[in-house]
Amino acid sequence: MVINGILLLFCGLFYFYYFTLFMFYISDPQNSYAGRFLGFSLYVSNTTERTQGHLCAPDKNYTRDTIPAVLKVTCPVHGQYVIYYNERLSGITYPAGYSTYAYNGVCEVEVYGCPIPGYYGPDCSTPCPDTCRYCHIETGACLGCKPGYQGHQCELLCSHQYYGELCRETCGNCSDGVTCNNVDGTCTNGCDVGVYGDKCKTPCPVGWHGENCSLPCGSCDTCDIFTGQCTSPCYQGWKGQQCIGECDQRRYGLGCIYECGACLEYIQCHHINGSCLQGCDFGFQGELCKTACPVGFYGTNCLERCSRNCVVPEQCNKTSGECEGGCQPGWRRILCDTKCVDNQYGQDCNQTCGKCREGKQCHHVSGSCNADCEPGYRGNKCDEVCEFGHFGASCKEECSVFCGKSRDCHHVTGYCRSGCRTGWRGNDCLEVDTQQQGTACDRNCETRFYGVLCAFCVIVVLNGVYGLYKIMEWKKKKRLDKNKKYRASDSTICTKDTVLQVRKDENVNSAYQELGELSPSSTYDTIR
Repeated sequence: MVINGILLLFCGLFYFYYFTLFMFYISDPQNSYAGRFLGFSLYVSNTTERTQGHLCAPDKNYTRDTIPAVLKVTCPVHGQYVIYYNERLSGITYPAGYSTYAYNGVCEVEVYGCPIPGYYGPDCSTPCPDTCRYCHIETGACLGCKPGYQGHQCELLCSHQYYGELCRETCGNCSDGVTCNNVDGTCTNGCDVGVYGDKCKTPCPVGWHGENCSLPCGSCDTCDIFTGQCTSPCYQGWKGQQCIGECDQRRYGLGCIYECGACLEYIQCHHINGSCLQGCDFGFQGELCKTACPVGFYGTNCLERCSRNCVVPEQCNKTSGECEGGCQPGWRRILCDTKCVDNQYGQDCNQTCGKCREGKQCHHVSGSCNADCEPGYRGNKCDEVCEFGHFGASCKEECSVFCGKSRDCHHVTGYCRSGCRTGWRGNDCLEVDTQQQGTACDRNCETRFYGVLCAFCVIVVLNGVYGLYKIMEWKKKKRLDKNKKYRASDSTICTKDTVLQVRKDENVNSAYQELGELSPSSTYDTIR
């Protein structure tokens, strides 16, 4: 088979000391098979990649005449694989005697060494030093340190911040700057800020920061894994370098640029959406409390209705409820919700009630007492005194005519204002005065009494005479009417009906005939 390279892999966990290769050819300078082995190499490696192993036997000097049929190679190296390699690459001129192509002509390989790593000696029973991974198979000298150790005898720990195989691995960011475990690189006390994992080499995932990446970023998408400072804008309602501070000072929203509405008692609104969780203050409504109360409403959340007793009904201050322009007549206080009291009424309750019965409050708007007044007063509002000559309840009582000035009395008590006339006494001048003495006084009183009596009698007589006169006049007129009827009958035919009518008339006036006729010299005619 024609190939460019051949790998023969022999697997085993050995500390290899030497190899014996049995090559399939007859040792003869003229034998063409010998040229196939020229240029071979032997490697010991812990992987199947030869370049990562140790080169034990490079062939650069053998010729067809000198290459042996059995080759013994000493290579005291620890490894898992023995690799035989040869090649014939195009474009390269190889020395004389080399075959044109590379072939695998090895018929046997023998590998000698201790089967257990870490032991040495004739029977591989002596352990290598503890810190040695493996040692010289004969002398026990360290040929490779265990992870975490270094030095000629592998007696030294890895340098600060290094660990592992050949102390080539770098420690992660352990907490407080402590170095990692020299063997496996783990951080016993956890990680410093910005990293996590057993070796503290993994940066924090997005959204986390701090020691062991245990702290979430603030209210932002991304933050510095070490400081926690946000590297993207804060979410709505948050502020600060780490976006962990809520909006305050009555502001909210993205960048805290929006001003809160009129929340109850003007406290901070919700820092994200601006809503007022406790409701609105006086004069505002809505979730954000930025909408003023509609006309006719006021107070907390605009739940109160303006008074109908405002000058302009249901129009008031949206915050306090105070009527704009004042109250209608009969109402008071800023809300115009209280009627006038204390005998006041009207606009601004600045008018005084009249004398209502028993001091009752008059109507708060009109001042009316419904004519139910205290004695001595009258009118709908009871603000007028009784007319002259009257007093008392409903002004129905009449003052005494025996007052010094007739009927001039007090409108409430009926007491005469100017005292009594002679012969009368008392506050109302209705008691006869029996205690006055003196002849002159008696004669005067007697004269006045009889004078009044005489005048009364004259009036009665005159009225009787006048009545008698009217009767006689009427009788005279009837008689004349009768005579006219008789004279009319002389020129007409007397019938039965006429006679009956005359008799009827005579019967009607018969009562008056008995009175007789007045003489020409009657007293009434004389008086007339």
